[in-house]
Amino acid sequence: MEVRRDRKRRTLTLTQSTYVDALMEKFGMTDAKPISVPLAPDQNLSVEQCPTDDATKLQMKKLPYRELIGALVWLSTATRPDLAFTVAVLSRFVSNPGRAHWDAAKRTLQYLKGTRTLGLTFGGSETKFGLNIFADADGMSMENRKAISGYVFTLNGAAISWSSRQQEITALSMTEAEYISITYCAKEALWFRKFIGELFGPIHTPLTIYNDNQSAIALAYAELGQFHARTKHIDVRYHFIRDHIQAETLKLVYCPTTEMLADIFTKPLASFKFKPLREGLGLISA
Repeated sequence: MEVRRDRKRRTLTLTQSTYVDALMEKFGMTDAKPISVPLAPDQNLSVEQCPTDDATKLQMKKLPYRELIGALVWLSTATRPDLAFTVAVLSRFVSNPGRAHWDAAKRTLQYLKGTRTLGLTFGGSETKFGLNIFADADGMSMENRKAISGYVFTLNGAAISWSSRQQEITALSMTEAEYISITYCAKEALWFRKFIGELFGPIHTPLTIYNDNQSAIALAYAELGQFHARTKHIDVRYHFIRDHIQAETLKLVYCPTTEMLADIFTKPLASFKFKPLREGLGLISA
């Protein structure tokens, strides 16, 4: 990882371009054609594409799929949040990858080829300072009907914490999926609240979590017993967000879908949607 400081622009940039170059050489992709997104919006990866016969399994074991995914995991957790969703999807098939999964992994390298200089850039004169938190969820997966939750925390213009994960339970509506996603995000927000308090002193105002589903926000602010018929099946652990809203440690604010940064962690997006969100995460070419 390389750290660059530009005192004139008052920015700090974290990049891993040298690591990306090493990956290209290691996996024979130095002459690959760059592409604009890591995962095509119309590409559906599933367990049905995993090999079932011994001959194909043996053939796929010769390919360094697990090694490549491990390398991409490091990138996606260190300086490249734009890879988080793609890597989360590809990681589901490390035990028995198929040809479609291997091709998708190589496509990710093609994306990296064209974006090797991107890095998280903090600061700058036009930066919106402060901590901003976004939580989102996608529609139900066609394979197992479980939604994908995503959240991102940005500080002084760039992402500092992010997540893309499949929910443990099957939500019965988008409201439930978004509500569960807010709960995942709230856990991280409470940790950040404590951490920031230790650094700069106690925080006396609630941290704001932005979400693009007004029904989920209404559910979080509902009084005990309200919406009971529609929420009694939801595990009680997902309702703890209400306690923290009442205690004024957290609050939820509606954010239009077009401005929802966490959308990049929940589904594959077309280039015209993907690039603005990527920039919103603070990923700028160094």
